[in-house]
Amino acid sequence: MKKRSPKSIIVLIATIFLVAGIFTAFQSTPKQEIVPISKVADEIKSDNVKGIEVSGNKVDITLKDGSKQTSEYNQSQPITTTLKDLGADPAKVSSIDIKESSDSSTWIAIAINVIPIFLIVGFFYFMLKQAQGSSNQAKMFGRSKAKLFEPNVKKITFRDVAGVKEAKEELNEIVEFLKHPKKFLNLGAKIPKGVLLFGPPGTGKTLLARAVAGEANVPFFSISGSEFVEMFVGVGASRVRDLFLKAKKNAPSIIFIDEIDAVGRQRGSGLGGSHDEREQTLNQILVEMDGFEQGTNVIVIAGTNRPDVLDPALLRPGRFDRRVVLDMPDIKDRIEILKVHAKNKPLAKETNLETIAKKTPGFSGADLENLLNEAAIFAARNNRKEVTKIDLDEAVEKVLLGPERKSKILSPKEKEITAYHEAGHALVGHLLPHTDPIHKISIIARGMAGGVTWSLPQEDKHMISKSELEDNLAMSLGGRAAEKIMFNEITTGAESDLRKATKMARQMVTEYGMSEALGSRVFGHKEELVFLGRELGEHKDYSDQTAYKIDEEVGKIISEAMKKANDVITKHKERLTQIAKKLLKEEVIEGDAFEALFKLAEANGENAAAGA
Repeated sequence: MKKRSPKSIIVLIATIFLVAGIFTAFQSTPKQEIVPISKVADEIKSDNVKGIEVSGNKVDITLKDGSKQTSEYNQSQPITTTLKDLGADPAKVSSIDIKESSDSSTWIAIAINVIPIFLIVGFFYFMLKQAQGSSNQAKMFGRSKAKLFEPNVKKITFRDVAGVKEAKEELNEIVEFLKHPKKFLNLGAKIPKGVLLFGPPGTGKTLLARAVAGEANVPFFSISGSEFVEMFVGVGASRVRDLFLKAKKNAPSIIFIDEIDAVGRQRGSGLGGSHDEREQTLNQILVEMDGFEQGTNVIVIAGTNRPDVLDPALLRPGRFDRRVVLDMPDIKDRIEILKVHAKNKPLAKETNLETIAKKTPGFSGADLENLLNEAAIFAARNNRKEVTKIDLDEAVEKVLLGPERKSKILSPKEKEITAYHEAGHALVGHLLPHTDPIHKISIIARGMAGGVTWSLPQEDKHMISKSELEDNLAMSLGGRAAEKIMFNEITTGAESDLRKATKMARQMVTEYGMSEALGSRVFGHKEELVFLGRELGEHKDYSDQTAYKIDEEVGKIISEAMKKANDVITKHKERLTQIAKKLLKEEVIEGDAFEALFKLAEANGENAAAGA
């Protein structure tokens, strides 16, 4: 809304006072007879005066018959003295009600007349401004809310994006087109009009899109898919038109639509038809993308982690016809990402980012950034000037397992059960051939868990064999097996282990085809069911008899895993007790200390055998 200049405000105030002055000047007042002051003295002698009001040298007389007179006198002496000098009876002068008022009465009269006028004019001025503001807001309602990032402000390039090498290679073509469009157009080549970046959350879709704009040195319009949608039909479509119009004016440029699945979901998937606001917005996006004039040099980049729900018309050639997959980083990419985020953090010499990368399989770029931030917070909390290995290890455990809950104090009996439970996990995990090495055992409560047995793979895995799944199942049930063998009792502490084991066993049967009885077949498939919008559900494509067999196979797999865990613990009961006692004493056993404990036990066993 345009602000008024000080000059116009002064003119407005002057006009108000002028109108008030004219109103006061022409205000109807009763006519008064002007008489000399001697005549006033004569009226007092005749006992005709009711009251006198003096204002400066002006004298207003009110007679007993109600008529008014006006006179003037010399202010050098009081009015009473003047009247007595003119022959008025002093007693009668004293009996008359004489009032004296200052010269400000005129200004008070003007103010009394000005204030109502000022309030009325101010009220209408305020209402007029409100109407103008509402009109401006209505005009702005259909405007795009996209944020414009100029190319030279906080410029981000591919150097700032670690990992995702294949994705950067794909997007280099977009950069080349924005820099040198004629090179492609002269050969009749058409660059993709839309690039869809999809992958798990935190893999750097937004950062990569900004890097493309930074590399090409062009304006970058960023907006979320949800910002198009309003309760009024047509507003989203209007914002789409406005966004593309701005981008064309700033061409060559990039439009980045984050979380495009908010408006790009399949049409006809829920309640509402073509009049639905979201579908109107999607239709407008489709038209704008398909209606680019030749040579506009506007590229649309969109990000989502749900490409499966997007409308087919959005993915066809001519729209989002280039798709770039951003996967979770492997160990090499994790090291590069950690180095990028560690640039502004003073790391101690003993810190090793490669070790941290090995401890964080499955971490996204955002997770790694958060990990280093947590480490810096730990260092600051402990008044350290550098981020140490201890801070990094603590940050990894907090992000993965949750914060320590030292305030959760267990009774001696519960602590003993927890120690044997975690020792059971560790023992089974160490002795079975297809499990990952034990990294750490702890009976300090973290998150919702009373204790933790943490194993880490030696390398990133993309496939898991049946043998590995079976051994991991046995390790998951090792805690329950240890409780049963050592205390001849089971507790509720194995709830999460049982839940994890049941889910894993069911996946082996229904998703991985690892049941000999049921064969290599997938049972059921997840799909989005149409009910008050799209809803994730599972479609049952098998009979009740097959469902019974599935339950039998799941139970059989879990029983076999439980038997394997029982066999291992029964055979190595002494080592179980040794691990549990060390946990009760120290509460935490690191991976190296755990390995040393086994080597010592093996050496003692060999010495005993040699002595025998």
